[in-house]
Amino acid sequence: MGFPGTWMTESESVVYRVVPKCACSTIGQVMYYSDHGEFFDGDIHDAKSRMHKWSLDASQPKIEKNVKAHKSYAFTCVRNPYTRILSSFFDKICGIQRNGKRYRGNLVPLLIQKYGIEVGDPETGFEFDQIESFRRFLLFTRDTIRWRRPMDPDIHWSAMSGHVSTFIVNGGRYDNIFFTEKFNEGFQSVLDNIETPHKVDLTQIPRFNESEGHGPKRAHPVEDYFDDLSMHLIWEIYHRDFKLFKYSFDDPSNKFPIGEVDLDEVHAKLGE
Repeated sequence: MGFPGTWMTESESVVYRVVPKCACSTIGQVMYYSDHGEFFDGDIHDAKSRMHKWSLDASQPKIEKNVKAHKSYAFTCVRNPYTRILSSFFDKICGIQRNGKRYRGNLVPLLIQKYGIEVGDPETGFEFDQIESFRRFLLFTRDTIRWRRPMDPDIHWSAMSGHVSTFIVNGGRYDNIFFTEKFNEGFQSVLDNIETPHKVDLTQIPRFNESEGHGPKRAHPVEDYFDDLSMHLIWEIYHRDFKLFKYSFDDPSNKFPIGEVDLDEVHAKLGE
């Protein structure tokens, strides 16, 4: 199994377990900058050199050796499950991707046909009933996660605890798990614990939101998208995320965590 989704700076100053839709583009760019004093020209997910990634064969032995020996400081970043699933919907389902096409080719036509989802069209300003379509998308999400049909769950909406756990189960240990909602404060706590070839001033770092502007803007407050059935589905899919990462299930309007992550609890519960 190894360490899928794990990135490490070339200098081995720090190790990061990517959790999709949790500021991963910005985190990757900061890691790249901390080594090279410049940002990667393009989407950091496309970088094939000057940074170690588990998806690159040459990087795997280096990452495995480092993580198993806990040689470097290791961290990840999490996000409120309500805003994360909404972001996945607007970016991956409604949005046009970097290559100018819809996400995963035939996925959107499948959703339109099987679930009655509308996604809007850039030509008409993406006008559609966002709330109704999102709630239908949630049914699809639950079907992929619970029954793996009509397809396996996608990394952008599978539970954060699943991503976080592979690192632990295969022999890694986190030193820090911080919140997207308290990004500067959280990432600073990582930088305070590592030595980097280039100094990073987080107040001067742009946000690398690679999905921005490719799809419709969210037209309503977060809580408007979640009725009783939606919340029931959300709990079914993400109950471990709410509990482990200390977000409020009862109040979708509160995006901020309601406690601190207990690293011992995360390692105990996700290492089983």
